[in-house]
Amino acid sequence: MNAAETRLCLLLHSLPGLSDNALATLLGQCGGPTAVVEAGASVWRELGLLPGAVNELARALRTGRGGQGVDIDVQQQALNSVAATVLPLSDPLYPPLLRAIHDPPPLLYVRGDPAALLQPQLAIVGSRRASSAGLRASASLAAEASRAGLHITSGLAQGIDGASHRGALAAGGSTVAVVATGIEQVYPTRHRGLAGELEQAGCLVSEFPPGMPPLRQNFPRRNRIISGLALGVLVVEAAIPSGSLITARTALEQGREVFALPWSVYHCGGAGCLRLLRDGAKMVETIGDVLEELGPLYSLQQDLFPAAADTGITDQGPLSASQQSLLQLLGYEAVSADELVQASAQPVTLVMSDLSELELLGHINRSAGGYIRS
Repeated sequence: MNAAETRLCLLLHSLPGLSDNALATLLGQCGGPTAVVEAGASVWRELGLLPGAVNELARALRTGRGGQGVDIDVQQQALNSVAATVLPLSDPLYPPLLRAIHDPPPLLYVRGDPAALLQPQLAIVGSRRASSAGLRASASLAAEASRAGLHITSGLAQGIDGASHRGALAAGGSTVAVVATGIEQVYPTRHRGLAGELEQAGCLVSEFPPGMPPLRQNFPRRNRIISGLALGVLVVEAAIPSGSLITARTALEQGREVFALPWSVYHCGGAGCLRLLRDGAKMVETIGDVLEELGPLYSLQQDLFPAAADTGITDQGPLSASQQSLLQLLGYEAVSADELVQASAQPVTLVMSDLSELELLGHINRSAGGYIRS
């Protein structure tokens, strides 16, 4: 997106009479910010804009001045200072899973590689005041998921979020941080170094325009983006009430899988996870439990959104020795995971991870009786 289009996005986003839903409708129906301008007032009215919003939009386009006293020049300088880009809802790089939710952000501000948003993602969330066991679990699970080909999404907060991002980075994976401030900011500030690493191995993304401070009410709102980007949400440790449970709820509303770690009833920080399990979330002991569920969803994502599948989502490099060994055990008759664990003499977590990656890479298929070669 060039500077003129970026400025136009900022201008549209600054207008108080143009709600996010209205802006999303304009961008989606017209095909982009420039097309919105070219459409004109008659089309804006046909798309449901009220007279006040039509007049406000026309004034802004005529004068080039933002609404609510917003200085568009300052906002554009803030984006330039961190080399951020803007993805309108109509952009081919706008993540299709997020576009499919009932209230997608009309604009996404991105630092890092926007293509990271198209990757198959697992969201890992949890308490800001996590226990040492929760921190270890989130980092370990994020690393295992990364090695299996999933990309980790979280909220850059202290505690479980930060540990999940770091686990993915330590495994050489990609990770996405959804923030609740302007994209030029890092909150909490202690995560500035982590944010810098994220830009190199993924991206930071926000629905809020530059200059937005860390307002309390924006954090629950951004949670729908965390779940909306991902195939599933894993809650590692959560109290009642908590933002993590909000993310789990939005995931269910969006039709995504919800996973939770089991905790002792005497561990107060795990009460939210126990409630999720009681209400039907899938229990996770190893990352294999997650991969078992998400494999078919990833295949569905490729079928529904082939453009995302063409952006280099999966690594087509050489298979590991354990993956090659599993392929040799598979033919064109289904073999169950239990049989493969016994035949390979490998840990169940490694076998499930390898099976999921082989499936993602298209080497094997899953059937009712187990796994077969493609």
